[in-house]
Amino acid sequence: MSTEPGRGPAADPRPLTGEPLPLDLVNTVWIDEGVRHDLLERPGGLSVWLRSAGFADTVTPDQETLDALLATRRAVAALLDESADAQQAADELNEILRHGRIQRRLGEAGPLSVVETDSPGWLAAWTAAESYLRLLDEHPDRIRKCANPGCVLHFYDISKNGKRRWCSMAGCGNRAKASRHYARHKQTRPATTAR
Repeated sequence: MSTEPGRGPAADPRPLTGEPLPLDLVNTVWIDEGVRHDLLERPGGLSVWLRSAGFADTVTPDQETLDALLATRRAVAALLDESADAQQAADELNEILRHGRIQRRLGEAGPLSVVETDSPGWLAAWTAAESYLRLLDEHPDRIRKCANPGCVLHFYDISKNGKRRWCSMAGCGNRAKASRHYARHKQTRPATTAR
């Protein structure tokens, strides 16, 4: 596990966390002040993501896990990007899904669904891919990209009216409001004349 001196486990530096698993995985890449960041490329970043996604106790942050997550992130991101080759991305996601399955069993407390993967390194990636299918089954229209053209983050709109536009109001939403306010006031100001 990655730690920062005197602070315990490293904090998740991403501006948007807590989205459904496949979107949370895609959001391991973000843009901040024009600079691209990738949590999975950072030292200890894989451990940070596994912890934030709830896999810290079940998945080892090794190369197999990283490779599986990167493949899943590429496939889901390509499916979210309407300009990408949708069939190729679907084929890649289906290949990822071949690495696992849900086994139904009867346990002491009743029916169970148990995820089984080819190896432990595929558990997080397979679960993210399978979760993406569930999002598509439930409300595909609620899967959105932030309306800020300079932002690459995605979110699942759970707002009552389904009209959320920004990854966060505190970040991209406020920047858009400030930009509109500035443009509006710049247009209404009388031009000053030189004397």
